[in-house]
Amino acid sequence: MRIGINTLFLVPGDVGGTEIYLRQNLKEMAVVSPETRFVLFTTRDNEDIFRADLKNSKNIEYIQLPFKAGNRPLRILAEQLLLPHYIRKSRVDVLWSPGYTAPICCSCPQAVTIHDLQYKTHPDDMSFFERNTLDFLVSSACRVCDAVVAVSEFSKREILKVDFAPEEKVFTILEGVDPVFSSVSERENLVELQISKPYILCVAHTYPHKNVHVLIDAFAQVAEKIPHDLVLVGKARRGEERVQQSLAALYCKDRVHRLTTLVFSELTAVYQGADLFVLPSEYEGFGLPILEAMLSGTAVITTGKGSLAEVGGVHAVYVPESRPEYFATAIVDILSRSDRERQEKIDKALTWAASFTWQKSAVKTLELLRELPASSNQT
Repeated sequence: MRIGINTLFLVPGDVGGTEIYLRQNLKEMAVVSPETRFVLFTTRDNEDIFRADLKNSKNIEYIQLPFKAGNRPLRILAEQLLLPHYIRKSRVDVLWSPGYTAPICCSCPQAVTIHDLQYKTHPDDMSFFERNTLDFLVSSACRVCDAVVAVSEFSKREILKVDFAPEEKVFTILEGVDPVFSSVSERENLVELQISKPYILCVAHTYPHKNVHVLIDAFAQVAEKIPHDLVLVGKARRGEERVQQSLAALYCKDRVHRLTTLVFSELTAVYQGADLFVLPSEYEGFGLPILEAMLSGTAVITTGKGSLAEVGGVHAVYVPESRPEYFATAIVDILSRSDRERQEKIDKALTWAASFTWQKSAVKTLELLRELPASSNQT
């Protein structure tokens, strides 16, 4: 079987969790299904990362389209106008688009992964033009594809709520988490990152819905009570102005460390070295960072909004609202617990997080993709 993979959306280092989702699934798919031929439709600026990830896999074929994924307008045009031509020429049996959008015209059955509909509930994350363009593309993909993959039950409900697809066409396949977060110690990298004190960690780009500014305000309320610094990992986005306002009002600015671009070993190091991980987000389609923190042996505080309670189970501490005083109370409470009490909760959370694997995600996705040509012929 020849399975086409639409990677045109992937701008390396820029699309966050969707990049992890695609790369981890592909690595597992290539291993668990060596008899399958995977045809990757790539771009000039993303093909190299797949070749590096899959260098030992003999069942991968690359077809590069003549543009860079970083050029978003051109990417949209290429996906709709050029990609269908390449699909016909490559004779794939089914196409999987893992990044929200898919070609409206396609010569084979299709599946698309919709990670969330955040642009609808938090419109301030995007411009008016970006929102409406994305809405058209996502709704069209759901309509024309034979299957829609949701990465959580929450995301499935979001898709059904706006009537983008009938329930029988939407399938929940949970994401996984890389076991390296628990199996490899990278803490020596903290020295190079100039992090020496105990610290609280947050991994999130500064989109408005991530509420990074709320965590900074909470830290301001507890800084005198704890010896910890605050480490923020993520790039500046449309909520950066509020983050800067909170930082400007903070009396202990020297205790806040901002890290924008980390290699993977550095990311695992900051997770493993943290005493506490806090994600103040109001909306997540899956919430992978809380699993990465749990697998790293780090206690987690979050909001329980979106999919976070589904993914964190009973193993995270949830605040009732994303307000500084609630996070401040939770931070002091967890850090003041005995080492034994904290470790017991961390151990249970680690076991829970380890149950989310990319192999499971890859196997279930492959099963779905294999069924589409047969079901399409029946109709």
